[in-house]
Amino acid sequence: MTSYLVLSGGLSPERDVSLRSGRRVAEALRTSSDAEVIEADVDSSLIDVLRRHRPDCVVPLLHGAAGEDGALRDVLTSLGLPFVGATGAAARLAFDKPVAKTLLATAGVSTPAVLAIPHAMFRELGAAGVLTGIREFLGLPIMVKPTSGGSALGASIVRSAEDFPSAMVGAFAYSDVAMMEQYIDGTEVAVSVLETAEGTVALPAVEIVPESGIYDYKSRYTAGTTEFFVPARLSDELAAECARIAVLAHEVLGLRDWSRTDLIIDAAGTPWFLETNAAPGMTETSLFPQALQAAGLGLGEIANALVRRAAARG
Repeated sequence: MTSYLVLSGGLSPERDVSLRSGRRVAEALRTSSDAEVIEADVDSSLIDVLRRHRPDCVVPLLHGAAGEDGALRDVLTSLGLPFVGATGAAARLAFDKPVAKTLLATAGVSTPAVLAIPHAMFRELGAAGVLTGIREFLGLPIMVKPTSGGSALGASIVRSAEDFPSAMVGAFAYSDVAMMEQYIDGTEVAVSVLETAEGTVALPAVEIVPESGIYDYKSRYTAGTTEFFVPARLSDELAAECARIAVLAHEVLGLRDWSRTDLIIDAAGTPWFLETNAAPGMTETSLFPQALQAAGLGLGEIANALVRRAAARG
């Protein structure tokens, strides 16, 4: 009997989000296929589980480190197990936000100026002097976030010099390297990308309007705290440009099956690339399922098509 194994959980700060994504996709696969669907966490028993079941395809729905940094995907590759999503090498490129931004900038996409500095350098050079230089170079406000990770954990906006130290502490709580990014004021949209039998396509853009003014962890996963417009309230020309950038990011980073690119559109109508997620969330409030629904697609049918394609690929 065909079997699929959905991986979720893990030990990252995004464990709860991952578990919610995993449960939703596992249930969607059960209702859309005749396959046996197994769910597993990432712990010391996982290798034994994988060797014992030898699933026809694995669906990694881990978020944060180990889930999106390519490591687990390399483990699955070493075991000869097909899986949905990016290879380990491609996932690493997308997971490192400054690297991804550099690659997209080289491809001609507008992206905010960014500086990435490890915690150790702040200690060695003195935080006050380093922060002053960053502030003078980027200007205020500044977006501070970890260079890796997701769900906006550790991200905050620095609007004054007094905000900077606490923002850095928040970012370093989730990564040894923090990135300071030029703040672009505008409309935030997310464009999901899906690989189909007909080719790679962008799904309808999702416009994000958080109640708090920043799309942080609470705004992402607490129902009612963010208003979404699907499709986004964009002109046809601007929607097409956002779709083009998302597909380009998917291709430049070498991603596979699915991804989600986050953009900010300034007052002049220029889309700025922020980041690409190689393992988009699949919770009830996540953006990828909203985009699927707007396109008239069901999560079950898409998940089933992707696991079958990945199994054949493997």
